[in-house]
Amino acid sequence: MTLSLYVLDQSPAVEGSPQDVAIRQSVEMARHCEALGYERYWVSEHHGSESIVGSAPEILVAAIAVQTTRIRVGSAGIMLPHYAPLKVAEQFRVLEALAPGRIDLGLGRAPGGDGFTAYALNPQSDEAVQHFPAHMRDIIAWTSGKPLVEGHGLARIVVTPQTPSAPEVFVLGSSTYGAQVGAYLGIPYSYAAFFADQPPDQPLEIYRRYYQPSERHPAPQPSVCLFVIAADTTQEAHLQFATRALSRFNRDQGIRKPMVEPKAALDEIAARGLTARYEKMAQDAIIGTGDEVRAKLEDYARRYDLGQIALTTHTFDLTARKRSFELIAQAFGLKAAA
Repeated sequence: MTLSLYVLDQSPAVEGSPQDVAIRQSVEMARHCEALGYERYWVSEHHGSESIVGSAPEILVAAIAVQTTRIRVGSAGIMLPHYAPLKVAEQFRVLEALAPGRIDLGLGRAPGGDGFTAYALNPQSDEAVQHFPAHMRDIIAWTSGKPLVEGHGLARIVVTPQTPSAPEVFVLGSSTYGAQVGAYLGIPYSYAAFFADQPPDQPLEIYRRYYQPSERHPAPQPSVCLFVIAADTTQEAHLQFATRALSRFNRDQGIRKPMVEPKAALDEIAARGLTARYEKMAQDAIIGTGDEVRAKLEDYARRYDLGQIALTTHTFDLTARKRSFELIAQAFGLKAAA
């Protein structure tokens, strides 16, 4: 089956390494994934976290865009309640000018951090959340050069720079809310299955059922983001997964500290009596050799009728992360465009 593969990079921080290294590694990984033939490279937005340190995706997108030539680059996403819609539109029009036809603008309504930090970013963020669909509608118009809805109080504003192409806007979600917004606006929808508490059945069904075709997207374009790890052996993949598992256990308890190396993670998992939970999580995860991961991804895509899947991978060692994407690219026969 034909399956488009994207990459979601959350700029994970690891124990013993400065956080600024994680940002530079995101740029390095983007170049690496472009060379492997992946179609899109997305970066995320988080605040006040010691484990995921990409706090300004619009800047990271710019850095990646000017150091790549083919791969689409974007946000997954900009946490819209922190910002004025006009400013987001301006930023991504500038990005589109830097990399014409290669910019994705993913938007979400989550805070990407705790409530106190969200207040510091925008004291009116609670109110802004209520206007999320309208703000998205305005951004779609401003980034595409279309007029705002009739009677809009800001209709006379001209957004610069003018560009012949426009960023592709999509909505992120981990519940049915984002699916409803994406369907109403007629834009692509990406479900964050890698951290959501429910499977994608209901959100995808709602998105498809209520989708309203748009000029740019006459048909629904759903995707799902999954956590994956590929390694040269199944045993090595399970070992690498221990770092991710411990990070998830910590997150569930409100602990957001840098990732630790796999063997230390296994020791801590055992010391905290979480071995059985780790083994069950590993059994259900999309990890293994490149061919094993491909089989699991294709099965997942068939189950939910998907043509697009975004992959996110957290490992302690950058080499292991690079190798994971190499093995998956090889298994799917990806080839970078000339």
